[in-house]
Amino acid sequence: MADTADKVTRFSAALVEEAGTEGAREHRSARQQLEHWARVGRGVSLRTSAARRRVEAALAGTLPITELTPEESVVFDAEIDAHLEERLARTDMVTDRAAQGFSSVALDELGRMVEYRPDGSTVILE
Repeated sequence: MADTADKVTRFSAALVEEAGTEGAREHRSARQQLEHWARVGRGVSLRTSAARRRVEAALAGTLPITELTPEESVVFDAEIDAHLEERLARTDMVTDRAAQGFSSVALDELGRMVEYRPDGSTVILE
């Protein structure tokens, strides 16, 4: 018999917050909203229709995105958004840019603009 107990899964705080907001509009808890989004995403990902193959071809760069239908473009955009969010969550742009010799400007935990220099020094910008 398969184990049907709930599994612990981590989500970003931003995603949980968005799920709470959207879930409230749909009369769902944040958890129910995340599960709903997962089921919808699974259904889209599992489709092997011609439209899905066209979106996958556009994602791979073998089909110009200008050839997608409006509905296919929505799925394409959602796939790109998800990929970017995943990539940004695991990438430290300040460190990467410093390794290339570039400074970066970002907000610190207090909301101040800070310049992060390649030598490791920082300057709070007024």
